[in-house]
Parts: sequence; structure tokens; C-alpha cells
Amino acid sequence: MSPRLGVVGWPVDHSRSPAMFAAALAARGLQDWSYQRLPLPPELFEQTVRALADSGFLGVNVTIPHKRAALELADSAGEAARAIGAANTLTFGPDGTIAAENTDAPGLIAALERVIEMPARPLSAPTSALVLGAGGSARAAVWALLDAGVAQVSVWNRTPERAHALASEMGARAVREPVAAELLVNCTSVGLQRSATDVEALNQLGMSADHVGRYAYVIDLVYRDGPTPLLAAARAHGLATVDGLEVLVEQGARSFELWTGQPAPLAQMRRAAGIEPG
Repeated sequence: MSPRLGVVGWPVDHSRSPAMFAAALAARGLQDWSYQRLPLPPELFEQTVRALADSGFLGVNVTIPHKRAALELADSAGEAARAIGAANTLTFGPDGTIAAENTDAPGLIAALERVIEMPARPLSAPTSALVLGAGGSARAAVWALLDAGVAQVSVWNRTPERAHALASEMGARAVREPVAAELLVNCTSVGLQRSATDVEALNQLGMSADHVGRYAYVIDLVYRDGPTPLLAAARAHGLATVDGLEVLVEQGARSFELWTGQPAPLAQMRRAAGIEPG
């Protein structure tokens, strides 16, 4: 049976991972491998994932809202996944065991470094950061930033209790409203849907277009055709930004290498994900 890979989420129809992995597999001569979307509501997550190995799956990426559940069902976990308390990559062993990893954290840092090191952006590494959200991606972002040496990491969420719980567990600080910092990271799903206006979307993040100007770097993990409301506001202020596609490629590259044992073809993955050369 040819190896199968996929991405599990709810929803998952917007994911560009299938195109990105198809290009990567083809570039490495693995045309007999496949990668597909696997839409799974929370109530079916554990039962379905445990059965994937018997269907020829070698591994899956995991996205909203399953990242914490992915870690809980795993038989073993890497250091980052354990420390973060969430996993975005599962690997199925021949004996049916499930290993969990978190490639979101190193992917975020790699994407940030891509912007910091751009010749046109003579900016120093951030010393303070504000993370919006309190789910699995936010946990990875907080851990990654603290691990990278960011001195002060704040967490904001529309439900303050969730922000406080995450911050207390991870060694960050919870804030009742978005505070100024050098780096802003959106780990919510705000901006994914186009039903809200830009003003409404920013209001859901507790800020206005003017407030966005208080940051030097802005990362939005959401990706779609065209900039999200947050990135549009950041670019209007001339800020250095990181699109969610950049993070998707960087974390996906690490999953690809884990599953195949081959170096990820970043150029092909970036092109397939829809990132313009430059």
C-alpha cells in the first residue's frame, strides 16, 4: 500500500497543505505517496485518527481545533509538543503507536527570521511580543517566543480566563486588552472568513487599524487570498509582516522531513502554497 498523508481539521477545506505536499512529494520523486484533506468534527477525532494507520496513513498534520486532542491520544511525544501541550504532527508506527510532534513552534521562528534578516528590514530581534488567542497555535507561539529569548510575552484572548490559564502555565503574562509590543502574533481564526468587514475583524481582536501601528512586526497565522484585515492594517503602517502561508510552509517542511527522511524542497512548497517569489 502506498504511503498516505493528510491534514486533519474542522474546517479544513481552506487548507493549502495538499497542494504544498503534492509539490514536495513530486520534487523528491515520491509520486506514489498521497496527501489529502481529512475533515473531522471533534466528536469523531480520536476514533478516526486511531484507525488511520490501518488505512495506509503514515502521518497527518493537525489543525484547528484538534491540536491539544492530538497530543492527548499520542503514545509518545517530542520535547516541544510536551512542553507546549499541543501537537500539529502525528506519525503512525507499524505497530499502531502514535508519535506526536509540534512543528508550529520552529516554523513560526523560521518565518519570523526570514523577515528579520531581509536586507530592506534592518530591524533587531523583538524583545516583547503580544500573542492573540489561547488555543493550540497560541500555545506554540508563546513557547517558541520564550524559547527564542523574547523577554516579555503577553497573551490576550476574548475570554480572559483562557488567556490567564495559558499564560500561567507557559510562563507568560495575561492582559485584559491588547498591549503595545515589538511583535504581534495573531493565533486566532479571525480574518479567515470574509463575512466581516476589516473594521469588524480588527474589533474582534480588540484593536483598531491605528492600534496596529504600535508594533514593529506583525505575524498573522491566518492565510487566504489577499491580505487579512490585520496584515492590511499593518502594511498600511509600513510594518514588517509575516503571512500565514510563510508559517505554513516552514512548519510543513519540518513535517515532510520527519515523514520522508528527505530535505524539504522549500522553493517548490512555497510556490505551490501561493507565495510569490521575491
